[in-house]
Amino acid sequence: MYTYRKAYRPFVSPNDPCPPMWVKTYETPPQLYLGFQPYGMPQFPPMEALRWGTLWPALFAPYSNPYKQKRMGGYRWNGQMNGSRYTNS
Repeated sequence: MYTYRKAYRPFVSPNDPCPPMWVKTYETPPQLYLGFQPYGMPQFPPMEALRWGTLWPALFAPYSNPYKQKRMGGYRWNGQMNGSRYTNS
C-alpha cells in the first residue's frame, strides 16, 4: 500500500545554529500511483473541477501541513528505516 506522505531523517550537523528538524516530510502526487489513465475515468463538472484543482477525482490529493499537525499531536518518527516510517501520535 502506498502513502502520499513520506518521511525521512535528514543529516543534523552539530555546528548548525538552528534547532534541528529530526524528521522532514514530503508528499507524492497521486498520478505516480495511477500507472495509466483508464478509459471513461469519472470527471468533475467544470466549475467543480476549478474548485478542486483537477478534472479527475482520482487525481485529487488534499495537502495537510505536517508541522501544524505536529503541534496538535502530529507525526512522530518511529525509528524504522523500512515500512511505515512515521506514526500518528
